[in-house]
Amino acid sequence: MAFQLTDIIPALPEIFLSGLALLLVLVAAFGGEGIVNARRVTRLSLVGIAVALFLLVQDDMIRPFAFGGMFAADYFALYMKALVLVGTFAALLLSLRPEGDDGINKPEFALLVLLALVGMMLMISADNLLALYMGIELQSLPLYVVAAMRTNSLRSSEAGLKYFLLGALSSGMLLYGASLVYGTCGATDFASIAASLGTGESPIAFVVGMVFMISGLAFKVSAAPFHMWTPDVYEGSPTPVTALFAIAPKVAAMALLMRLTYGAFGQIADQWSQVLVALSVASMVVGALGAIMQTDIKRMMAYSSIAHMGYALAGLASGTAAGAAGVMIYMTGYVFMGAGTFAIILLMRRDGQAATKISDLKGFSQTHPLLAFGLLVMMFSMAGIPPLAGFFGKWYVFLAAVQADLVPLAVIGVVMSVVGAFYYLRIIRLMYFEDTDVPLDTQTPAVNKLVLGVSMAVILMFFAGLSGMLTATETATVALMGEPR
Repeated sequence: MAFQLTDIIPALPEIFLSGLALLLVLVAAFGGEGIVNARRVTRLSLVGIAVALFLLVQDDMIRPFAFGGMFAADYFALYMKALVLVGTFAALLLSLRPEGDDGINKPEFALLVLLALVGMMLMISADNLLALYMGIELQSLPLYVVAAMRTNSLRSSEAGLKYFLLGALSSGMLLYGASLVYGTCGATDFASIAASLGTGESPIAFVVGMVFMISGLAFKVSAAPFHMWTPDVYEGSPTPVTALFAIAPKVAAMALLMRLTYGAFGQIADQWSQVLVALSVASMVVGALGAIMQTDIKRMMAYSSIAHMGYALAGLASGTAAGAAGVMIYMTGYVFMGAGTFAIILLMRRDGQAATKISDLKGFSQTHPLLAFGLLVMMFSMAGIPPLAGFFGKWYVFLAAVQADLVPLAVIGVVMSVVGAFYYLRIIRLMYFEDTDVPLDTQTPAVNKLVLGVSMAVILMFFAGLSGMLTATETATVALMGEPR
């Protein structure tokens, strides 16, 4: 199919953000190196993200395909892109703190985040192996840089190097798997790949390629056993960067995994489901047990995110429409839980220096009662306590697993949720039942209050919007699992 001018319309958010990034290169280059220019670029980026979100929700943006079938702009893309935009907006907003932002007071920080955001959105819309790889690399390369942006810190440099090396390994696995899939199917677009499978046995080369591709994406969502980069990168990166890593890229990678499995590999769900079951079980066990031993809250959140991806993969492993809808509901709650939690972690400072030990939260409720309540809500939600957002997310993914006769998987998920509740409740115990002689700083920037307030409102009132969310996810699932176009 030849390129048409109308193809530009569904890609307007990405085109707008790309153009804005090019303009901000000039602003960053000629505006100076100081914090004033860094904040100027960040604020312009935030405005750009808001505009992109406005463009995204316009009715003209929704159409099955563009650019010769390589770019999908359906309701599934709309839903997941909205989550990525909101998550990136929150992470960027949290970097606008009056006391500085951990060595990332540089104009290029927001610029790189903006380019990574374009890559995430392209990942979500990718309906072709070439578009898939282009989106992943556009997302990954800027994130390698921001992980090591605190140049005066060896730990930050180490985080960036580990992220780059293991990210390159995952990209290599993904590319090798894609080459095997292309070699056996003779096509790169997902619809043609799905049509070539048909019925019967899949060639062994195709199965190997599929496993390599899923494994490569498992790196991106930090699913065990491909999670080894996550704790070190979370701990070593500047905290605003860690907040970004914990929210937006996970949503984009999960969306791409859903589009790949339900789209290109939809005819052989019984085969890729086995791979996802193994990844889900490993992630839930490693995440829940690994977090128990952590003393640094950023490392604990890293293992927590591994467990959360395991829960989401449990729904995806079902291979059903209910599973896809459950994953979307889970990722919706995950974005706001992550944003709210990191809004508080960024406030953990003592004498102006970052304090990231879990023990630093002792007596937090006495000096910061409202913030302590906010963190309590986040921890209860992550533990899956009803009627908060985390409970409904787990309910729908585990229900989908049970309906798909994956009862042992659901049972393991519930057991690991109970184990995971230990380290969430430990934080609550420290805040409310222990005292400290050295309290944390009391300064609370307005941006942190805003992000935390919005996140709390969504998590506490999640049940109120559940009906509309179920309708939206059902529509998105129909678009995701529709007939090949």
